[in-house]
Amino acid sequence: MKPIKKISFEKKDEFYKYLNIKLLGLVTSESNVLSNFSNIAALLGLLMEDINWAGFYFLKDNELKLGPFYGKPACTTLTVGRGVCGTAVEDRSIQMINNVDAFDGHVACDPESKSEIVFPIIVEDVVIGVLDIDSPIYNRFDEEDYRGLERILFTIKKYMDWESVKKCMI
Repeated sequence: MKPIKKISFEKKDEFYKYLNIKLLGLVTSESNVLSNFSNIAALLGLLMEDINWAGFYFLKDNELKLGPFYGKPACTTLTVGRGVCGTAVEDRSIQMINNVDAFDGHVACDPESKSEIVFPIIVEDVVIGVLDIDSPIYNRFDEEDYRGLERILFTIKKYMDWESVKKCMI
């Protein structure tokens, strides 16, 4: 595999196209879901600017359990309906929070995080977990990030072996 390099782009959509190509190279060449989720988290952490955490939580027994991630150690269990991740699962909606300190019930796994974007992972109308990305900067995420990461999640959903994910629910 070619080394992954951090490259500067003038437009965010160009960056997300590049990120998606790198992601495709990772997930289409490997069938092991743990390896894939680990590499996806690493890829996001290495290539996205101004973030301090990127990773996954998976729903098990109505709780979110920590999965592969890039960044500082994190909370291992999150409650559905509480915090940004739990709200994304409960509402089945993307959460883009510009100031986590102002989010009622925010769970501060890393007090340095100031903004957050969370995508629920829904496969065949079942919430599997979330993709969570944090930043130490207020207002880090915008509509371009929302659209770009939505495409990234589409690629993940398309190429991941969800039956294997459901069986192990990491």
